[in-house]
Amino acid sequence: MNEKYPIGKFQFNGEITSSIIKGWINEIEDLPRLLRDTVEYLDNEQFDTPYRVGGWTVRQVIHHLADSHLNAYIRFKLALTEEKPVIKPYDEAKWAELSDYRLPIDISLSLLEALHTRWANLLQSLSPTDLEKSFVHPDSGEVSLGENIGIYAWHGRHHLAHITSLCNQEGWGRKPD
Repeated sequence: MNEKYPIGKFQFNGEITSSIIKGWINEIEDLPRLLRDTVEYLDNEQFDTPYRVGGWTVRQVIHHLADSHLNAYIRFKLALTEEKPVIKPYDEAKWAELSDYRLPIDISLSLLEALHTRWANLLQSLSPTDLEKSFVHPDSGEVSLGENIGIYAWHGRHHLAHITSLCNQEGWGRKPD
């Protein structure tokens, strides 16, 4: 297994149909619950364990998901209300070094729960025309909202797999009922 990309890189070459969009939205909607269930019984030492050599800690991954998905939500709203806005990238690695990445993970888990409720609601309301709207990323070019839903469904699964792979490797898991 590739520790950096445990589920592979995002790839989608087919037609983005309404059923594919619906599946991706469901994945976005489910991520906070799956994430909370995965880390429910971890302790501070485990939260501060990197998922791979040179990788972020579990705590940093959770805080990164909140930051990244908050940025994505804003980008969707910009694309829905402006004509092909150029979005601002940010240095994820430097953000992960800031003091708020040492906070308890429940802060970001709660943020993700609220954010994903709003985000899923917004995504479910999009028309086929809305899905064709786009923004411009200075590094990767023009990205349609339809494709970006898939990218962020993948992004959540990608980082959840980092955490679940580490838990499996270390034998960390749910406490028996």
